[in-house]
Amino acid sequence: MKWMEVIKLRTAENNLEFMEPLLRKLMVENGNTGGMEEIKMYRNALLDHDACIHIHWASQRAEPQGSATGLCMVHILKDFGMVSHSVWLEGN
Repeated sequence: MKWMEVIKLRTAENNLEFMEPLLRKLMVENGNTGGMEEIKMYRNALLDHDACIHIHWASQRAEPQGSATGLCMVHILKDFGMVSHSVWLEGN
């Protein structure tokens, strides 16, 4: 089964430039766990202080509440702004 976690972070204005190295470090440290296919970070084209991390998985089943990797990232990022975390299943 293929599924994806989406973690959105909204920081104070111009805070994302400071945060980007931390986000990249988190991505490297939390990468390569069982079933993870890819992890990428995106910046909002209009709002420089919004970031989004996509974690793509291939596993026997999806984790509806999120993976340990995703939940760890959410826990750390909550100190820096508003965080939204959701799990998406690939459609047939």
